[in-house]
Amino acid sequence: MAIFVTKRLLRFITLLVVSLLILLSLSAHDSTSSYLPASLDFSSYRNTEPQQQQQQQQVQENVGNLLKQNDEDGTLASTVAGPDKDEENKKNALHPAASLEEKTSTKNLKNVPDIKDSLSKDIVEFMAPSFENKGKRPKATFVSLVRNSELNPMLDAIKSVQKKFNNQFNYDWVFLNDDDFTDEFKSKIKETIPNSTIKFGKIPKEHWSYPDYISTDKAAETREKMKKIIYGSSESYRHMCRYQSGFFWRHPIMEDYDWYWRVEPSTKLYCDIKYDVFQWMQDNDKAYGFTITIHEYLSTIPTLWDTSKKFFEKHPDYLRKDNLMKFISDDGGKSYNLCHFWSNFEVANLNLWRSPAYTEYFDYLDHAGGFFYERWGDAPVHSIAVSAFLPKDRIHYFSDIGYHHPPYDNCPLDNKVFKDNNCECDQKHDFTWKGYACGRQYYDAAGITRPSYWEKYS
Repeated sequence: MAIFVTKRLLRFITLLVVSLLILLSLSAHDSTSSYLPASLDFSSYRNTEPQQQQQQQQVQENVGNLLKQNDEDGTLASTVAGPDKDEENKKNALHPAASLEEKTSTKNLKNVPDIKDSLSKDIVEFMAPSFENKGKRPKATFVSLVRNSELNPMLDAIKSVQKKFNNQFNYDWVFLNDDDFTDEFKSKIKETIPNSTIKFGKIPKEHWSYPDYISTDKAAETREKMKKIIYGSSESYRHMCRYQSGFFWRHPIMEDYDWYWRVEPSTKLYCDIKYDVFQWMQDNDKAYGFTITIHEYLSTIPTLWDTSKKFFEKHPDYLRKDNLMKFISDDGGKSYNLCHFWSNFEVANLNLWRSPAYTEYFDYLDHAGGFFYERWGDAPVHSIAVSAFLPKDRIHYFSDIGYHHPPYDNCPLDNKVFKDNNCECDQKHDFTWKGYACGRQYYDAAGITRPSYWEKYS
């Protein structure tokens, strides 16, 4: 009897120590929270057995503690203001999924499969909960990455969006900056958007700086070598592209939303939009919407495709058989044809980027160094991921939305749409079918018949 009691006592002590270690490890690394995919909802994966529910609830509480932020207005607290010097913390912060699995190891939590299952689901399954609200108003926002110096062109863009769309629907606006917004910036924005919720957020240093695996000397040499290429010598442009590729959706402000519409300074809407774009995306199972396609400069991304292919080879399960690969490759994936969606206009589901498939893809690219050692843009990065990981019927071209980003236009070519929506653009300037655009590739890859008038505007 004494031996039996002793064994039970040892097992109890061992379990208690392991539980304490897990809790201490998770609570010790506040900086990790800024790298975790936001708003993970595990409810749809919950096991119904009481014991497993209780164990899973404890794990969820640990994850929730890890995601807590101390700043009420959406900016990050001082606990994540600077890079963590501990090498293990850096590894965990940059590999959130792997870190979570390590700290809740299957050895100790073998009866709680739901967490791991949620992280291994394919991208469509991962997004599924955010499409369950059909017929109702989605959790959506406009989002703009903007600096104080861009106030006037930002105001012009906002006025256009408000007039053509948002005065009817009053969706939120989120503004992000790598510096503090000035009082003038905030007051002018609030004057321009009187009836919507407005949120201002500061980008944490970790998301707008060099990670420890990047050589700043090599990055500087690259900028010097590429100074004759558009934005080739720009350091801030590279931080912007990296941020848009892998971090904007991780900002705590964005946790409140499932959908976003990207708006940049100096852009313009040409036509009235009389329907709720966000709800249309939600109700029609669309995950990514665009207006303009274009070819990328090869000199800015010489190794992006080869790096992407290496990731695909490691994770063939992330590639959809019914994807849009033909949009980005003319030879079955051997090479990249440089086509991409111009990401200055995006209406998309945030869980697309929060998914394990995309977060792992971005992390792989980030460690390859191309954002700094070349000049990888967020547009080809987003486009390659969307075209490879999503079913092609989840991607939508807004042919009815008139849009301008210097120097190109998306102008509705259907005369009825043009007239009914009071479009103010010149159809002759529509970029869709021009030689440098990728409208032809998109229509063919998506299996959509080209309109009868396409050659007239080519």
